[in-house]
Amino acid sequence: MKNFLYSLGVILFVLTLSAGCKPVPTFVPTDSPNPWADDYFSLSSMENYRSWGTYNVHDPSCRKLGDYYYMYSTDAIFRENRKAAEEKGVPLGYIQVRRSKDLVNWEFVGWAFPEIPHEAVEWVRSHAGGQGATNIWAPYILPCGNDKHGSYGDGNIYRLYYCVSAFGRKTSYIGMAESSSPEGPWEQKGCVVKTDETTDMNAIDPSIIVSSEDGKWWMHYGSYFGGLYCVELNPATGLPVVEGDRGHLIARRANYKKDNLEAPEIIYNPDLNLYFLFVSYDPLMTTYNVRVGRSDKPEGPFLDYFGKELKDTTNNFPILTAPYRFENHPGWAGTAHCGVLTADDGAFFMVHQGRLSPHNQMMDLHVRQLFFTKDGWPVVSPERYAGDTPRRFAAADLVGEWEFIRVQEPLYERQLEAGQILWGEGELKMEEWNVSRLLSFNKEGGIGQNANQGTWSFSAEEQSLSLQLDGEELERLIVFAGHDWENERKTILFTGLDSRGRSVWGKRVR
Repeated sequence: MKNFLYSLGVILFVLTLSAGCKPVPTFVPTDSPNPWADDYFSLSSMENYRSWGTYNVHDPSCRKLGDYYYMYSTDAIFRENRKAAEEKGVPLGYIQVRRSKDLVNWEFVGWAFPEIPHEAVEWVRSHAGGQGATNIWAPYILPCGNDKHGSYGDGNIYRLYYCVSAFGRKTSYIGMAESSSPEGPWEQKGCVVKTDETTDMNAIDPSIIVSSEDGKWWMHYGSYFGGLYCVELNPATGLPVVEGDRGHLIARRANYKKDNLEAPEIIYNPDLNLYFLFVSYDPLMTTYNVRVGRSDKPEGPFLDYFGKELKDTTNNFPILTAPYRFENHPGWAGTAHCGVLTADDGAFFMVHQGRLSPHNQMMDLHVRQLFFTKDGWPVVSPERYAGDTPRRFAAADLVGEWEFIRVQEPLYERQLEAGQILWGEGELKMEEWNVSRLLSFNKEGGIGQNANQGTWSFSAEEQSLSLQLDGEELERLIVFAGHDWENERKTILFTGLDSRGRSVWGKRVR
């Protein structure tokens, strides 16, 4: 009987379409609890580290290695207490390691290293007046086997790149360790790049790509000190082809002492045959935001949305993430320093920190699905979740109330030192938020009462949305199934770019 009723329903639906009538909605937002809370104050003491699955994540690098997605990150900890950690036998400062089978539920594995490598400590402290080298920053994982997850060299080994530095200085060290397991133990293999106050660049934030054409390895790295650089590595060793080579400039901003630029992440899209360089702008605790450029070569030059080189000192676009706030949530700041990975089904995801407002001290993991527009630019989901089942929508499914965000670059001029905020400026000002507004899509294709705000249209074939809103055309926005984190519901989302290279986000709330 159930099968008969289902078949009858399908027949009636098809007949309705053939009669020229608009389809009835097949989707409504439904309740779906979040898998964890955003506020982890109650779990922040040192003895609770096994519960830090999605907490205290900063500068993540993530990749599918065997049966798990492994994530490695800077050992930055909310309410860190070194005395309590020592008393309880909790190691601090040595690269946090997590793993997950679904990109949603994360297990805290521990720390990669038992100590900060001696050679890195010696270099930093001997060139920074005895300061720095108190923890390890911005690791990057690279498999060097011949399995389906990457063919980057001989043997089934993993290379873990990392950096040790003195805050606010160019005195830094990028090192590399190897292991036969993603969980270690790791054997130190030596220095990749080291810098001091006499060099133009800063040896932090490594990211590595292998050329699809000739198999050459290229490492991108750098910061607000001098910009981002690219150096060729030897696949056999994982170290520079030419010892002591620090590479060539690929990106910078006009005033490196004030305009922060850091955290390169380089990926290759085989469908587009293009390399994408993601970078982070501005202070990490507040207006941190992600930009991107692209090139047909892994070593650059990289061009932005308007064809400008990333090294020509202009601010580049697109802008993909920035501080944002939907209704029913205090909002997220610091949404940058990203890693990008490919899932088993070929979908791309971006991982990064998000700092829970208003105080922006807690660092939560954000995992966002990443798409590519018809013009070949990456865009990300408005929501931080990776557990959604893909599905297709009809135009009638989009009728309802939507929250809508236009992601803009920070306009407020902060006082910075070494690319970061001064003490006491850790909270966002109102004009720095990207806040949502409510839009009502009616079944006739209008937005607002009597279409007074604009119009909308939907391509079922492309699963794309076009808006005529505020006198502007927003075309081919990508529509997909998603999770409404703020309201704990399954819903419909859209993402895309406007003509100025700014992200456009939406979610159906009613």
